[in-house]
Amino acid sequence: MAATPPVCNFGWKAVDASLIGTDGQNHSILAQAGRRGLVVAFICNHCPYVKAVIKRIVRDARDLREFGVGFVAINSNDATAYPADSYENMKLFAAENAFPFHYLHDADQKIARSYGAACTPDFFGFNGASELQYRGRLDASRKEEDASDLHRDLFEAMKQIANSGQGPREQIASIGCSIKWREIA
Repeated sequence: MAATPPVCNFGWKAVDASLIGTDGQNHSILAQAGRRGLVVAFICNHCPYVKAVIKRIVRDARDLREFGVGFVAINSNDATAYPADSYENMKLFAAENAFPFHYLHDADQKIARSYGAACTPDFFGFNGASELQYRGRLDASRKEEDASDLHRDLFEAMKQIANSGQGPREQIASIGCSIKWREIA
C-alpha cells in the first residue's frame, strides 16, 4: 500500500541511536553527518519504489559528500512478516547496490517511530545543527527506473541546506510503500 509522509517540521531535531549496520558494526545515526548536514533515509530491500530509485539514491549520496552532507539509510520493516527485509538480505541489497553509506537495521522500530517515518523511501534532510529542513521526495520519478533527466529534489534541497542552513519552503512529499509495522501486543 502506498503511503505519503507529512510535510516538513522545520527545526525538529534529529534523533540519534546506535544501530547495527550491514558491516556488522554498530553506528550512531548522527555520526554519519557531514559538517553541513545529514540525510536520514528510511528504505528497505523489497519495496518497488526503493528498487526503482536505488541507483539515484546512491548517486545523490555520493554527490552530496562534495557539499559536506552525510547520508545514512535505515530499514525498519518487520522482517518476520516481510523476510525480504531481513538483516541478511539487507547485506545483500547493500552489496548489490554498492552503498557508499551505512545501511542500518532498526529491528525494534523505535527509530522509525521516533522520526515518524511513513514510507519507503522517506527522506529527512538536516542542516549542520541537526535541524530538519527537508522532508520530501528524491525526484518526480516515483517508480520509474530510467528517469535520469528529472529534477533532483533531494539533492538540490540538500545543496541549499549545505550553503544556507535553510531548506526550501516548497517541498513535495515522497511516496512509497508504507513502513511494515510489527503488531504491538
